[in-house]
Amino acid sequence: MQALRHYLLAVQFFTRIPVSGKLADWVGYSPAMLRASAAHFPGVGWLVAAVALGVYAGIAALLGAQTFTPLAAAVLSTIATVMVTGGFHEDGLADVADGMGGGYQRERVLEIMKDSRVGAFGAMALVLAFAAKFALLAQLGSWGLAVVLWAMLGGHVLSRFWPLLAVRSLPHVGDTATSKSKPLADQISLGALLTALIWCVPPFVLCSMALGWRAIAVATLCSAIGACWMWWRFKQRLQGFTGDCLGAIQQVSEIAFYLGIAIAAGRFGIQPVSLWPVP
Repeated sequence: MQALRHYLLAVQFFTRIPVSGKLADWVGYSPAMLRASAAHFPGVGWLVAAVALGVYAGIAALLGAQTFTPLAAAVLSTIATVMVTGGFHEDGLADVADGMGGGYQRERVLEIMKDSRVGAFGAMALVLAFAAKFALLAQLGSWGLAVVLWAMLGGHVLSRFWPLLAVRSLPHVGDTATSKSKPLADQISLGALLTALIWCVPPFVLCSMALGWRAIAVATLCSAIGACWMWWRFKQRLQGFTGDCLGAIQQVSEIAFYLGIAIAAGRFGIQPVSLWPVP
């Protein structure tokens, strides 16, 4: 029951899915519980992926085999994920781009990142990130519905694991008085990381069975490279991380995962195995 409470608290914190009323009273809240809920961040990815898969498959079924069906499905499924999460991670990406693009001194970068307004660098980052998602998901969809569905499952879950490694390895440098992520940054135990990793195992295994181990290996490598690059930039420029940094890591590593599947499909070819029936 305690694990379920932690999971529902993660859903409440990281999404707009309502956990309110008597259910919220049962779940409860404390900084310690919020720290524990971080272990279930990849589990939240399961919910977001379920929405993305449902919308993509539904649009593909409604529109049929038309030229721009994969692109339309990619756009609408992405819109659905933004609605589910409230643009939580996209907002972090925009703030990080504004701060690191508009400031040179560490203090100035952090000051810009705290500003809720989106500047030129943030707008460019969002446009490019969405364009990359649309293009890659449409490309994957052109190779078959099963390919893009499995890719989205793996991408949404795995991209929510990498930020926890940043929490574990970097100090929190945000405004401790106002930061929502500060309780998460106080301590991430090895046990919590193990729980998060367990959430990632089923999609990794299923995607490997469906798309082949080489495709998932390349995608995981690309996702890890994207997360490590962001980690290095934060360590170099900020000497730590803020909540916005975690959202930026999630976005970059998710896009990199899709890129890895696309690279593998182009290099090795993919013959997806239908582990569930798709139209």
